[in-house]
Amino acid sequence: MKKEQQSRSSAAAGANSTRPLSALLSQILVAFTVEFDNEFERQIAQAGHPGARLSLVVWSNLIRFIPPQGISVRAIAANSLLEQTQIKFMLGCLERWGFVVLQPGSGEQAPRVRLRRAFPVRDGFGSGRGINADWVVRLTEARGEKAQRIWPPLFELIESRWKKRFGADQIAQLRNCLAHIAGKIEVELPYGFTDLRYRKREFPVRRTRNPSKFDLPTLLAQTLFAFAIEFERESAAPLALCANAIRVLGEKPVRESEIPRLTGSSPETSGIGWQLKPYIVVERDSAASRGKVVRLSSRGLEAQRHYYRLCAEIEKRWQERFGKECIDGLRECLQSLLNTEKGEQPLLSEGLAPPSGTVRAGDVSPALGRRDIGSAAKQRARDLVAQTEGFVRDPAATLPHYPLWDMNRGFGP
Repeated sequence: MKKEQQSRSSAAAGANSTRPLSALLSQILVAFTVEFDNEFERQIAQAGHPGARLSLVVWSNLIRFIPPQGISVRAIAANSLLEQTQIKFMLGCLERWGFVVLQPGSGEQAPRVRLRRAFPVRDGFGSGRGINADWVVRLTEARGEKAQRIWPPLFELIESRWKKRFGADQIAQLRNCLAHIAGKIEVELPYGFTDLRYRKREFPVRRTRNPSKFDLPTLLAQTLFAFAIEFERESAAPLALCANAIRVLGEKPVRESEIPRLTGSSPETSGIGWQLKPYIVVERDSAASRGKVVRLSSRGLEAQRHYYRLCAEIEKRWQERFGKECIDGLRECLQSLLNTEKGEQPLLSEGLAPPSGTVRAGDVSPALGRRDIGSAAKQRARDLVAQTEGFVRDPAATLPHYPLWDMNRGFGP
């Protein structure tokens, strides 16, 4: 049994050694995020708000910037370094879920208000529509302020679990490698990872350089940001597509419904959108009465080859820029987190196993603002449970190679 386990670990290590550095960073970031989000969901349910699923990215890129007196939408976008359209979309969701209230700035005309379910709502309530950059954002007392108190201690809590699980020296080495890279990045970057496809402008030149004070997921996110920015300067296909859908497809047809399982992403973020269509061929599934199959076009096959070539080139450049010892040490650290086993189970699975009372554990509550659980919500919950079971069973094989945050999961994976 011991020889079999060593063989399994060696095989996993070999697979990870050829995996792009961006994929390893993504998988560890998603693993930390899942454990973090599960704990937040558990604690806010205990505070009286079951069904309040909000992800780490919401805190990192938005709620952390909201003071008691409120702040303008424009100021949040400036502080977070996200596009205003991204901030407005997130704010619309948070408004619908009862975490924030939005009010026109001084001198602005109040939006038209109507009644819905016996309480007044503005036109465009619960969406980004109609939100002006000068509008003021405040946290609600019932949910927003409670959530803001729950989040900050979770960083130390989850990182302390990782230190206990993997060893303090291992996490310290990971932190040191990431901080070394983050300290040499030449632009300011967001605290939480977001999809670069929505970024319209260059990030500003960096003025602050104190990465040693960053929390672990921010260090992972900023290092992944730096890799993705460099990749997308030289690739027509975005890293989000290359690392997920294009990576798992090939010349042989694959059922469209299988893409979420193969990539480790949600069905909503794995859909065949306009950005993916130039790289694929979609056909009717001749082996079934309904559904479609997908395969890579010649352009898609070239994008797949270019993805692996360019990732390898960037890693070599990073060895020269940040030091070979640093980059090799980072890769070794990330691989170790994925490969280390306790008995016959990867240690990473301990944190991915959901606590009772969470949606990932199969305990479904009505979403905030709703009285019952709709059929779509039930299906999403089943999808989330299936994704979680895959993560726990084999993290290295199932965690996504690029994070794609889903609004229906509170902007989580």
